[in-house]
Amino acid sequence: MKTIKIYGSGCKNCINTAELIIQTAKQMPLEINLEKVTDLQAIMEAGVMSTPAVAVDDQLVHSGSVPNQDEVNAFLS
Repeated sequence: MKTIKIYGSGCKNCINTAELIIQTAKQMPLEINLEKVTDLQAIMEAGVMSTPAVAVDDQLVHSGSVPNQDEVNAFLS
């Protein structure tokens, strides 16, 4: 099981990112644990400079925009 963290304020882009990851994981099929991190201190401690950001197993893999389908497939594989 992969742990996926979505870093952001809970804005529309953060929500869209989470939904895309959930849908992609279901299609693969892959079991994930999705966490939404909205605490500014925790976001800064993770080294995130722009949101939404995505970390897989505590490794930052994307930040600054909603990832496209190919990017999500790559970091869930």
